[in-house]
Amino acid sequence: MFTGCGTALVTPFRNDLSLDEETLRRLVRRQIDAGIDFLVPCGTTGESPTLTHEEHLRVVEITVEEARGETPVLAGAGGYNTREVISLAREVEKIGAQGILSVTPYYNRPTQEGLYQHYKWIAEAISLPIVIYSVQGRTGVNVEPATLARLAEIENIVGVKEASGNIGQMAAVVHQVPKDFLVLSGDDAVTIPLIALGGRGIISVVSNQIPAQMTELAGRCLQGDFAGARELQRKYLSLMEVNFVESNPIPVKAAMALMGLLEPIYRLPMVPPKSESLGKIEKVLITLGLRSGWLAN
Repeated sequence: MFTGCGTALVTPFRNDLSLDEETLRRLVRRQIDAGIDFLVPCGTTGESPTLTHEEHLRVVEITVEEARGETPVLAGAGGYNTREVISLAREVEKIGAQGILSVTPYYNRPTQEGLYQHYKWIAEAISLPIVIYSVQGRTGVNVEPATLARLAEIENIVGVKEASGNIGQMAAVVHQVPKDFLVLSGDDAVTIPLIALGGRGIISVVSNQIPAQMTELAGRCLQGDFAGARELQRKYLSLMEVNFVESNPIPVKAAMALMGLLEPIYRLPMVPPKSESLGKIEKVLITLGLRSGWLAN
């Protein structure tokens, strides 16, 4: 269900910082019309830590409504309080998401046994498939390959978003987990090598901007057409890179605003990019013909 390219959706806000439901619906439909494989609302790219509980559920609800059963929804439901994560995951399940993406507990840095028990409890509390999100650079804790192999034995823990940035670890994960366990890239730029190692796709930031192209890149990899995938990577690598010229999701939302897709509104502690960063983003968009007013979106 969650193979190929899934978009880690941004969350659009209005000038008064309220949730922009109309724009969110339009962005979700744009993804589906472009042929995206699955949708990932309320991840960190969606500024989920700044959403109220009600807003979090509303974003998932809108995404599910617009997906209309055509496109799977892997909703964010993670955090450092296991009981709260379970409560949120149960509500997301009732809304109709097809799975949850659950980031590792952050800041308190649990042991590998603590991570195992955390995800085991979540899995026992819901029937939805669970994809673990391992991103040590942001959370301070790494889900080691041996721990993932243990977790893969739990029926509804079906995959991992591997965002360690460590190709060696990715290779170890693919080697140690069962063949049907989904290993997904958490970094657009390493989609090709991860799938070459046996991974199954990408949870993407850049597909917010170029959903059709990133879906094609992942699809070509899965079909063994790595030459074709490299051509796409060569064209869009600058966009993948500039999306992290400042902390995600600052650049991607700024770029989408320049593309005419949303208003560049952030919730603190996220702020607009520096002028020099915005200039870099705009230059890349112009070069690729994505800047609103230069070519059609």
